[in-house]
Amino acid sequence: MKEMRISLCGELGEQGHRLTQRVYYEDTDFSGLVYHARYLHFLERGRTDYLRCLGVEQSALIGIDEEGLVFVVHRMEIDFKAPARMDDVLEISTTTTKAGGAKMVLEQEIRRDDQLLIAAKVVIAVVNRVGRPRRLPEGLAQRFLG
Repeated sequence: MKEMRISLCGELGEQGHRLTQRVYYEDTDFSGLVYHARYLHFLERGRTDYLRCLGVEQSALIGIDEEGLVFVVHRMEIDFKAPARMDDVLEISTTTTKAGGAKMVLEQEIRRDDQLLIAAKVVIAVVNRVGRPRRLPEGLAQRFLG
């Protein structure tokens, strides 16, 4: 039997991070369309697995130094372009447009084949373990900017 290797956390490429996810019954409302709030889950999975592919473990960042480092969504703009349906296979893409100081800006899209379903701009605040802003370490910022 041929061995198949599947990356659960998606793939990094020149165009950023790509994660494939299927739409399940639990993601839909009574109409069979993805419930609007569930898109936040797909976007979060994309961001989390983007970090994994960059070699960044969020659970380890809290102990990176005595101050700690945490990423918090500060602002999100979402354009809903078209609905997804149960059993659709979606691609969530994530790219960094800014990383430095106490924030990062990520652009995310959710597509079904070539059709754009969701476009999102996410501003991430970089804070310490007690919620105060802190600078993103330069080495970490460079990972995001590739």
